Amino acid sequence: MRTIVTSNNPVRLSFLTALLTDAGIETVMLDTHASIAEGSGAAIPRRLVVAEEDFPRACRIFREAGEW
Repeated sequence: MRTIVTSNNPVRLSFLTALLTDAGIETVMLDTHASIAEGSGAAIPRRLVVAEEDFPRACRIFREAGEW
């Protein structure tokens, strides 16, 4: 697994997850519970990860969508 983006913005993370899911790329969100438990919005960002073999295609999708 490889981190494709880190963010504290749940709306952006949801959008990026939807982009990748629509392209058939499975995603996993890490650090969600730690971020919530900490209670500080910026202390622990959430990480969106994809399989190593999907990483180049996920990067391309983000570039084409204007997210990078």
